Amino acid sequence: MKIGKEILHPIHPQHKLKLEYTEIPFTCDGCKEAGIGLKYSCKQCEFDLHKACAIPSPTISHPFYKKCEFQFHYKPPGQCMRICDACRDDVQGFVYHCKACGFDLHPCCASLPQVLDDGENNLYLCLKLSSSCLHCGGKGSGWCYRSQCKSYNLHVSCVKELLVESWQVMYLNADKNKMREMQTRIPRLNYRTRGNHRGGKVKKCCELAGGAVRLIVSAILGDPTAIIAAVVGGLLSK
Repeated sequence: MKIGKEILHPIHPQHKLKLEYTEIPFTCDGCKEAGIGLKYSCKQCEFDLHKACAIPSPTISHPFYKKCEFQFHYKPPGQCMRICDACRDDVQGFVYHCKACGFDLHPCCASLPQVLDDGENNLYLCLKLSSSCLHCGGKGSGWCYRSQCKSYNLHVSCVKELLVESWQVMYLNADKNKMREMQTRIPRLNYRTRGNHRGGKVKKCCELAGGAVRLIVSAILGDPTAIIAAVVGGLLSK
């Protein structure tokens, strides 16, 4: 699909939204989730949309829910609080909803690639964890990415949590004189594995984790292509 450099959007009809690239974190005014990289923006109104939120499909399907048809909504349907079945975060804005089954997906979560390639190995999007999450140590519900060696699992929700925490520390502790400089950088993720690991294969898998975090973060934030190498490099600090 051809991406227009300027669009009109029904929830912001007063001005055109221009496609731009940013390395500064933003909150999408559509889904209310974090974003970085490509976005449609109105600088005059400080209004931003993920690319996935700005140009949604009216209906989508997903391989994890083969019997479902997801329809796009500008607001969560119904009166009850809704939860994204991918990341388990609250749905506060734009959402894909299956009326028949009650499943909900944030637009960026619905767009997560089934397979991510870090250049040497593949990372596979899975509906459930096969082993404990490398970050939280749990096996709670929500999607995850699994390494090719099947020893490494990471919740989509945990990656989002790590990223938001890094941004909060970065901005809350920032000296005012250094704010401009800091706004041009993506924060590093302080990431530590849990448990004891032995053997070369596990070491190789832990090395893969760094690439996995870079790929998963870029996909979650709405730009799973160019941002991978250019922006999120070095997220994993040892």
